[in-house]
Amino acid sequence: MFLFAMGLLLVILQPSTGRFPRVCANTQSLLRKECCPPWDGDGTPCGERSNRGTCQRILLSQAPLGPQFPFSGVDDKEDWPSVFYNRTCRCRGNFMGFNCGECKFGFSGQNCTERRLRTRRNIFQLTISEKDKFLAYLNLAKNIPSKDYVIATGTYA
Repeated sequence: MFLFAMGLLLVILQPSTGRFPRVCANTQSLLRKECCPPWDGDGTPCGERSNRGTCQRILLSQAPLGPQFPFSGVDDKEDWPSVFYNRTCRCRGNFMGFNCGECKFGFSGQNCTERRLRTRRNIFQLTISEKDKFLAYLNLAKNIPSKDYVIATGTYA
């Protein structure tokens, strides 16, 4: 029954888009409860050899939940990602991503040490053409599957 449920979860994950590492949406990762994929740059989990990050046990906050969580104990997203994984990448410095392969926002370069100034424009100061282009990109982002992520739409017992 357990393997059937795992297989069902994988079938559900395949055509979806979203924020669940696709590389960890497989039976082996789910059974091990570990999502520490290798970084392409050095081939080690979480880019450990390049000092980008390490595979570590996740620690969940034990702080009491406030009234903004009316379904406490019902929704498995409260303890995300421990429903699926007990170990994930913990990135160091300015690295981020499911395998520590990206730079944090505002940084770039091979070692994510180069600062990048990002300026957000006020949407009320955009031209009609710029607003139309912005909305078109938002709609495009909602409808194009990600090569890196999927959404988990169910859990296993």
